[in-house]
Amino acid sequence: MASLTAKERAALPDSCFAYIDSAGKRRLPIHDEAHVRNALSRFGQVHFEDEAARDRSRNRLLRAAKKHGIMPIGFINAQLAPKLPTGHLTFLLTDIEGSTGLLHDLGDEYAKVLADVRRRVTKPVRAAGGHVVSARGDDVFAVFEEASRAVEAAVETQRAMLADPWPRGEDVRIRIGLHRGRPSLTETGYVGLSVHAAARICFSAHGGQIILSSAVRSALTEDVALLGLGTWRFRGIPDALEMFEVHAPGLLDRFPPLRSAERA
Repeated sequence: MASLTAKERAALPDSCFAYIDSAGKRRLPIHDEAHVRNALSRFGQVHFEDEAARDRSRNRLLRAAKKHGIMPIGFINAQLAPKLPTGHLTFLLTDIEGSTGLLHDLGDEYAKVLADVRRRVTKPVRAAGGHVVSARGDDVFAVFEEASRAVEAAVETQRAMLADPWPRGEDVRIRIGLHRGRPSLTETGYVGLSVHAAARICFSAHGGQIILSSAVRSALTEDVALLGLGTWRFRGIPDALEMFEVHAPGLLDRFPPLRSAERA
């Protein structure tokens, strides 16, 4: 991205800057796509006069990102970062099974189903003390400081998925994967191999199933009915992981072998 000259900068109207302080100093130009991306990456380095100024600048920047078709997932995560926990965490990821087929079958009704799925996931997560990190597409990513609370949320989520009928009699199911690790919390969200492993674990499950790694099992402080699934290798994860399936009243309990994974 080419730097603005003093003359070019002076020629831009105030609306082309995300932040203008009380002295009239203009910062974070957002007049084109390249500068919007640069402003998203530099937002956390700016010293704002107060929280109201930060909020106004953030809103201007998000509107500019939308105008240029930019999805600022990392930026949004960074704004949430101060509220998110650090240290050893349990990750909970959900994914709708057969979402492409559901979209084809339901058409315009799919958006309503997607919103309902997110509600049935996020409500138990928050009730159990978890933090919803992101909910985009047909995935939800949440973190918990306590492994037992994560399992509790997963069980209640699957019960919620089975509680009420879905449009046109569709059988809407989600797969849930749990893993535990010590990620880094950066301006773009959680980073670390354990986060990638959690995603791989989730995508290897089947609709209605809850699976978790031995890292989660060893951190449980309450009794949970678990079925050992053996040791599996996941693409991109160097070490094989011992996996378990959660059993609880009211949940489905018969599933094929894990998908997109190989027995160690």
